[in-house]
Amino acid sequence: MTDYIQALGIVARLFPEVLCGQKTSTIRWREPHIEVGPLRFICDDNPSETVRVDVLRCTEMPLSEATSYVGKAEEWPAQVMLDGMREHYPDIQLTSIVQVIEYKAPCAGG
Repeated sequence: MTDYIQALGIVARLFPEVLCGQKTSTIRWREPHIEVGPLRFICDDNPSETVRVDVLRCTEMPLSEATSYVGKAEEWPAQVMLDGMREHYPDIQLTSIVQVIEYKAPCAGG
C-alpha cells in the first residue's frame, strides 16, 4: 500500500467550507484526474493549510449538467456557473467535460 495521497489546490475563500463539512463536492476541468479514496485539499493562499477528505465518487459530465447533478441548479443557473468557473478556467465552455468530485467531511489528522 502506498503513502501517496492525491491532492488538489482550493481557493482560500472555499477552504473553510471544506473544513466545516459544508462543501462536499468540487468541479474540476483539465486538472489531475481524481479517484475514489483519500484526497488532500491544499489552500492556494497558504499551502501549509491542508485538509484530508475521503472521495466517494468521481463523475465526468458536461459542465452544463454539473449544477443539477450537485443539487445547485437554482442557485447556479447555467450562466452563473459558467462565469464562476471562468474565474478559474478562462477557456471553459458549458459543453466542456468536467470531473465532479464528491467527498465526505474532513477526516481527523488534517
